[in-house]
Amino acid sequence: MAENYKPAARIPTATYRLQFNAGFTFADATRIIGYLNDLGISDVYASSYLAAKEGSVHGYDVVNQTVLNKEVGDEQSHLAMVEELKRHGMGHILDFVPNHMCIESGENLWWMDVLENGMSSPYAHFFDIDWEPVKKELTGKVLLPLLGDQYGKVLESGGLQLIFKEGAFFVQVYALQIPLEPRSYLQILQYRLDALKEKFPAEAAPVEELLSIETALQHLPLATEQDPEKMGERHREKEIIKKRLWQLCHESPEVAAFIADNVKSFNGSKGDPRSFDLMDKLLRDQAYRLSYWRVATEEINYRRFFDINGLAAIRMEDQAVYDLTHTLLFRLIREGKVTGVRIDHVDGLYDPVSYLQNLQKSSYFQLRQAGSTFPADNGEEKKEALEKEYNALLETDPCYKPFYAVVEKILMKGELLPDQWPVFGTTGYDFLNSLNGIFVATEKAKQMDRLYDRFVKWGGDFPDLVYEKKKLVMQVSLSGERNMLAHQLNNIAEQDRLTRDFTLNSLARAISEVIACFPVYRTYANSASVRDKDVQYIEAAVYKAKRRNPAISGSVFDFVRDVL
Repeated sequence: MAENYKPAARIPTATYRLQFNAGFTFADATRIIGYLNDLGISDVYASSYLAAKEGSVHGYDVVNQTVLNKEVGDEQSHLAMVEELKRHGMGHILDFVPNHMCIESGENLWWMDVLENGMSSPYAHFFDIDWEPVKKELTGKVLLPLLGDQYGKVLESGGLQLIFKEGAFFVQVYALQIPLEPRSYLQILQYRLDALKEKFPAEAAPVEELLSIETALQHLPLATEQDPEKMGERHREKEIIKKRLWQLCHESPEVAAFIADNVKSFNGSKGDPRSFDLMDKLLRDQAYRLSYWRVATEEINYRRFFDINGLAAIRMEDQAVYDLTHTLLFRLIREGKVTGVRIDHVDGLYDPVSYLQNLQKSSYFQLRQAGSTFPADNGEEKKEALEKEYNALLETDPCYKPFYAVVEKILMKGELLPDQWPVFGTTGYDFLNSLNGIFVATEKAKQMDRLYDRFVKWGGDFPDLVYEKKKLVMQVSLSGERNMLAHQLNNIAEQDRLTRDFTLNSLARAISEVIACFPVYRTYANSASVRDKDVQYIEAAVYKAKRRNPAISGSVFDFVRDVL
């Protein structure tokens, strides 16, 4: 095609959703595409089929955005489905999940690396983790609320088991194997070391190699290391150490038996609480803190998808995170295999407008590579040329959108999508609400209201009910997040003599009340600008919060308003 090729979004006229999982694969979809075409379907809307937790039925618990879900199919079966769609002139909209990943599975190698290496993991910045939370015991650690009971009870019942495989140590927590921080291996390898030495003559090779491995572990950079060179050294050397330890176990049955016996000792004996002291000390030295799942309500220090502990938010505002997580998606766009996207939970992103603008620009780059003689590489000169080209198009037509994208966004009554969002609309929750209204007999509204009030035993207005339930959710599910916001507000208040007397408790109450009175899902203020509409939403929420809480100083609410 010519160099002046201008990508244009394909607009669907009738979509049909396909829910992919192990029970409905790419091959299954391929067989029904002809039938869908006969129905008049213009585009299939595919659920997320990137690598998800094993056995996932919905695909939103993604563990790796860079590969296809093997339970759904491979590259060959995916290509066959795409070719069948093209044969019928049909498009392909993919559900993409940029906000979070599943962390309940060992298949999420990025998260496992963070648990093994803490702040020194190359993936630590991928996740929204507060490494210096209010609770000092969590400094440099991530809370893991995985346990079904109190930590001590689970430990002393034998519910946390140390295992050794392929030169590495893990703690078994139910079905999940969590890696140990490599430097903590020393606690296991140095336990009863004298007993092992007695089995060998002086300077025996197996003992010397084990001592050498221990020396290497002692010199391994800390899990809190932030220097890039030291982080790289740690990442490289820990894998060499594991290989050496595994090789030693193969070459020396005595060393293998020594480690197996130590693992047994660390695992303790039910009925003997003191026997679990070794394991307790070992777990205290990890880059994570295992806890009862209910602890997450108040002490969670990573951002979640709502209150779901197993779905951790990722920092899509970080360009490195964005680039890696979109590798496969952009290849599919470039190859013409995906013609549109549905962005899941866009409001979970730190800066939705920047993300969506980035998505359109990146899609333009991919489509231009596919539709021109540009080589499909990442040369900086070519990227600069494409960026200038794209910016020139936006100057001519600010509404230009080269790729079809819609967002999953909950719009309140009277709320519209922000004008700056380069999308073709929402997924249609608002439309469905309007459509369902057609089938409601409004003349029976008062009778339904009376029936509802008798059933729920609520005599107040619906807005009051919403207000109370928002506060309940914050109390029982999101108090940790609320407390974190309060501490951040307190830190800001301390910087000014006019606000430093605001107490932490008053700020916590104020932010709770403002959230409970908020008229929309969220606002979109960022460092670049604040929309007039967002200012109106914030002022309306603060006004209502003041009216409902005359006992809280109005100046505290004013401070919260100004920060927002």
